Amino acid sequence: MTSTIKGVPRCGFAALLGAPNAGKSTLMNTMVGSKVSIVTPKVQTTRTRILGVTAQDATQIIFVDTPGIFDPKRRLDRAMVAAAWGGASDADIVVLLVDAKSGIDGNTRRIIEGLRKNHRTAVCALNKIDTVKHANLLSLTEELNAKEIFTDFFMISALNGDGVEDLKSHLISQLPQGSWHFPEDQLSDMNDRLFSAELTREKLFLNLHQELPYALTVETESWEPFENGAVRIEQVVYVERDSQKGIVLGKRGERIKRVRELAQAELQQVLDREVHLFLFVKVRRNWGDDPERYRDWGLNFSK
Repeated sequence: MTSTIKGVPRCGFAALLGAPNAGKSTLMNTMVGSKVSIVTPKVQTTRTRILGVTAQDATQIIFVDTPGIFDPKRRLDRAMVAAAWGGASDADIVVLLVDAKSGIDGNTRRIIEGLRKNHRTAVCALNKIDTVKHANLLSLTEELNAKEIFTDFFMISALNGDGVEDLKSHLISQLPQGSWHFPEDQLSDMNDRLFSAELTREKLFLNLHQELPYALTVETESWEPFENGAVRIEQVVYVERDSQKGIVLGKRGERIKRVRELAQAELQQVLDREVHLFLFVKVRRNWGDDPERYRDWGLNFSK
């Protein structure tokens, strides 16, 4: 693909599966070495399948960050879970992240059964190992090993990087020969308009509480570059009810102003250019049942 690749090129996909908040997005960001997926302490932050791309020597590995798998109730939830399983079915390797502190909860058990049903093996990554005692890790590993679907086990901390390089090296060694799918300098398949909207949604998640974050979405309505390299971005935060609009705005607009400042500052870092971000909050009832939203996220509306 490029003259700088030395040796026989290899390329493949590694899908990251796990229960909500298992650490999939954090792991992918650590693997790639750059923020390509938003991260918050709240479950179900990731809504669609996101690709993170990195390379080592002649091998390019494409990580597939998937929404957390859980028991879905809403249409959006069902589409998110379907996207996660779709990412796994298309991948060369599946990595199941298990929160070492939570252990084998109902969602993790559901994923294991789904993998077994589809005759898929997986690499097991016990994440957040810095939060539990070593003896507990060993007993959890034995319990998972008894499930008989795991080829290898790795103990990692996606947040601080412990064990991540060993996991990455193992995954790379398992990939097939083949041409690279992405240029060397590309880190993700997500375009800047969508990424900027996701980054603003991350800041909203971090500044709102309880159920409200799940009742909103963010869209980039305009992207206007200037000759000096700066860019003007206009985004709309859609909520489902009038009462939610007031909560997002905050007293005298202080909350949305804070969100704008945080998102704008990080966008300037990530995009390496001056950013002028403008946020508007509007009510769009039942936006979660709008087929256009699903197309934008790469989700299947019919699920």
